[in-house]
Amino acid sequence: MPDGILIIDKPPGMTSHDVVDEVRRLVGMRKVGHAGTLDPMATGVLVLCLGQATKVVKYLMDSDKVYEAHIRLGVTTDTHDAQGKIVSTSEVDITESEVREALSSFVGQIQQVPPLYSALKYHGTPLYKLARRGIKVELKPRSVQIYEIELLDWAPPCLTIKVVCSAGTYIRALARDLGERLGCGAHLAHLIRLASGRFTLREAVSLEELTRAFERGNWRKLLRPLDDALVDLPAMVVNEEVEKRIRQGQQVEGEGPPGLCRAYSTDGRLVAILKYDQRTGLWQPKRVFQTSHHPSQVAVQ
Repeated sequence: MPDGILIIDKPPGMTSHDVVDEVRRLVGMRKVGHAGTLDPMATGVLVLCLGQATKVVKYLMDSDKVYEAHIRLGVTTDTHDAQGKIVSTSEVDITESEVREALSSFVGQIQQVPPLYSALKYHGTPLYKLARRGIKVELKPRSVQIYEIELLDWAPPCLTIKVVCSAGTYIRALARDLGERLGCGAHLAHLIRLASGRFTLREAVSLEELTRAFERGNWRKLLRPLDDALVDLPAMVVNEEVEKRIRQGQQVEGEGPPGLCRAYSTDGRLVAILKYDQRTGLWQPKRVFQTSHHPSQVAVQ
């Protein structure tokens, strides 16, 4: 079975799980997962992990994101996006300078209340299921980081922005809060994810392109090595004896700053993700990868 990462340009109207199911059908394997949900109306970068690469989903989900968002002022909806029911409307008498000032107030570490219509779980049940039943839940604000907001276009009552933010940031909630800050209400009209971690929209392929590659039999050329998700981690090379101990779950000696690191065999195979144990001064295996017949395509740094 293939191991690796696929960068998909998700089309509108499909859920992230719909895309996963389509790739499962094409590849003929169940072990496919995505690294970060996109709403059905959204398009752009959806990172899929196949085979052994599903072990690095967590590290991909924790990465920063870049979005282009189109926001409509003067109209609020129950889902905070264009797919929801209209809750209220108001006149928009806002200047560009007021928009810029309001946007700047969201840059930095902020407290954000997630949308009620989201995949977050409350006592094991997704919030959107509770919302559809009319069950209201008091959600606590969460700390998220917005590194940059750039106003790309201002055509009242609409604006387009580019947002660079931490994982866990809801752009729908940002649109909602912007509308509240401006006093006219707002909702997210459209969203494009431009980047997820180091993976960008320029590298993404459409489902149509992927299907044609399957038909030609060369789809594996679109796969990125699974350790592309880990290049920000320091790396160490281990000999055969240490590799054996790692595969048995034993702690091993190694050099490098405390934290996480990649461990490679002497012939370039990714062996494991290790975590430094402050108590013992040794490295504990966190994720161990099956032996591959092909050396890693990523240089050990």
